Amino acid sequence: MKNIIDKSTFLSLFILLICTHLSFGQSAIGKFEVEGEDVLLDFKEDDNRGIILSWVTKQDDVLDPEGGTLIYDANDKKVKYYMGGTVKKWEDLSVNTGLVDTSIQAGLVDERDPTIIGSQASTAKGALILEANDKAMVLPKMNSPHLNIKSPAAGTIVYDKVSKMLCVFNGKEWAFWKVDN
Repeated sequence: MKNIIDKSTFLSLFILLICTHLSFGQSAIGKFEVEGEDVLLDFKEDDNRGIILSWVTKQDDVLDPEGGTLIYDANDKKVKYYMGGTVKKWEDLSVNTGLVDTSIQAGLVDERDPTIIGSQASTAKGALILEANDKAMVLPKMNSPHLNIKSPAAGTIVYDKVSKMLCVFNGKEWAFWKVDN
């Protein structure tokens, strides 16, 4: 005896799965589930790939940035994040100037809607928006990314499990950031 699911039952199950996923607003890349209920976006561990930040022509081209925005400033050739709150300034995470070949972006115009994970009512601007009041993104984690990512792109960002540091690549060299306890 065959178990046959008709199209309407399949469609109903598919919609239920999508709605369930959207209601929790959690996503995993390279694995099937996130590490905990406080995680909005999570990545497969030890994948030896990082997140490549958006290359913007210059930081001032980002209109009305939200606190916590991360970019690769192609003009300064540095990874930067925007400090919100009362400070409201761009902070340099690269230390030194890097290298980037922006010719691969020449002529590109991106008019697509952003991908939003979390609050679908977000008013933030960006290609990928993670917005939640009680969840966070877990960076890709690996051992010694400066040794194991063979050809990192400018703006690559990862977490090093060995040194327990945030690592950013400016196109020329890695910068390592550790919070002192």
